[in-house]
Amino acid sequence: MSDFGRVLTAMVTPFGDDGSLDLAAAQKLAKYLVQNGNDGVVVAGTTGEASTLSHGEQVDLISAVREAIPNHSLVAGAGSNDTRAAVELTAKAAAAGADGILSVTPYYNRPSQAGLAAHFQAVAAATELPVILYDIPIRTGRKIEIETLLSLFEVPNIVGVKDASADPAGSAAFLAEAPERVQFYSGDDSLTLPLLSVGAAGVIGVATHWIGSEMKQMIDAFFEGRVADATALNAKLIPSFVYESYDDAPNPAPTKTMLELLGVTVGPCRSPMGFPPADLVDRAKAVLTALGRPI
Repeated sequence: MSDFGRVLTAMVTPFGDDGSLDLAAAQKLAKYLVQNGNDGVVVAGTTGEASTLSHGEQVDLISAVREAIPNHSLVAGAGSNDTRAAVELTAKAAAAGADGILSVTPYYNRPSQAGLAAHFQAVAAATELPVILYDIPIRTGRKIEIETLLSLFEVPNIVGVKDASADPAGSAAFLAEAPERVQFYSGDDSLTLPLLSVGAAGVIGVATHWIGSEMKQMIDAFFEGRVADATALNAKLIPSFVYESYDDAPNPAPTKTMLELLGVTVGPCRSPMGFPPADLVDRAKAVLTALGRPI
């Protein structure tokens, strides 16, 4: 039903020093990303600190980014652990110009599989846009089981999965049974190449903020049958994958530090993420050195 592209970035949300939403910086960042290897962006996802954004801010962010990149894919995070809120936000995201909806598993509540299915069915019914399910159990506390996923693809406008389950074997098992129309995206940069080998279409990445072009080259090489080239490119990108998140600097703090180092203004993270450690800039410089880029 929809092809968003092979490389999308789960875009950070820029804030001013006072914590206010910086829409002008968001527009500049979106343009920067599509000029550097990305087919489009996902806004107001995990990396976009959606849990700290009001619904009004999310809608304003979607509208601003749509204006900035009218000819590239824009998928809007519109999830909630309250089904009514997710339905309302999904409708607003569609009206704001999104091409698709990213709907995360309800977090904290730990609903049953039947509850998950009912939640996603309600979200899909709230829009004609294609919906990508976002499976990230480390943050939500609940895995979308294979049987549940397969049943949800009976809904016509549920078209894809962003897989951050860290279970390549389970992902392979799902894809072995899934309909051909399923667009399966790696939600973990470091697992993109393995997931391509079992049927993934591409990546919704974090490190793609600074390695969008390299990630695109890797994915293109794989689909062109140049697997050795893809493997070599993946090896080169491993330091970037490692850098994405640390216990003392969780995602998206490393990405915001990297972008500022590259001259792209995105500001700090919102509380409660905390301040980045003093050596994070040095870690970012080491990543750029590993990529062979001047600092």
